[in-house]
Amino acid sequence: MYRIGKVLNHNAVLAVNGEDGKQYLLMGKGIGFGKKVSERVEPGEDSRIYTLQSCEERGSADEIVKTIDPEFLEISNLVLDEAEKVFGHIDRNILFPLADHLYYAVERIKKHEQISNPLTEDIRILFHMEYKAASCVVPVLEQKFGITIGDDEVGYIALHVHSAIDDDKVSDAMKTARAVRECIEIVENAMGKRIDVMTLSYNRLMNHVRYMIVRALSGEKLKMSLNDYMSVKYPEEFAMAEKICEQIGKTIGCTMKDAETGYLAMHICRVTSGELDSDEE
Repeated sequence: MYRIGKVLNHNAVLAVNGEDGKQYLLMGKGIGFGKKVSERVEPGEDSRIYTLQSCEERGSADEIVKTIDPEFLEISNLVLDEAEKVFGHIDRNILFPLADHLYYAVERIKKHEQISNPLTEDIRILFHMEYKAASCVVPVLEQKFGITIGDDEVGYIALHVHSAIDDDKVSDAMKTARAVRECIEIVENAMGKRIDVMTLSYNRLMNHVRYMIVRALSGEKLKMSLNDYMSVKYPEEFAMAEKICEQIGKTIGCTMKDAETGYLAMHICRVTSGELDSDEE
């Protein structure tokens, strides 16, 4: 059983748990309607319970709850509900940094201070389902505040969603997207033309780089190497892969394993010439 400490609005209250004595954010339709401070409340099956013990780069959950409009907590809860439908179990405590981000995004838009996100297209492809879940805020913000949120902002929200389903922080997901963008630019400059983002080989390359970064950060090693074969048969692509691995290592602050070069060269071949278009990884 919980005892209400503060009613935020009809659908959100701050309450103290009678068992551990800690304060929580309770969210659910009508949970705060007609309620008063010190009144007892029991969350329903559809209610969400959030601990206020978490801390983020922008401040503690407790501070965020006190400084932003409760509507942004509700909108963030809606985004997490959407993400949960897609991914199953997620870390719902990103509610607070997500609400904080949404609040400042709306404030920026109201002041006509739209921010750009050069990695939006990469985020849309790398984190496709996260981006789809994040897109649910577009009609909600238009209805509640009469504003239109752009693709760039949705991209940033998608990174928050990604942090709820993975151990990545938003900043780490941003590094991954930036590293992928650098990789694509190196390949495009070598080819002298843009790569068609709708091709299967492009998506394979992006996803390969994404998991290559995951392996580098976790210390995982590939079981075999294609370096000897690729360096002889495709020297240009192999040299390109070496350059990319070096650049990505600088971006993420981690040295890439030697065996990664050959596999990356194979994916570059698929993009540049359409060769090696088998399902072999």
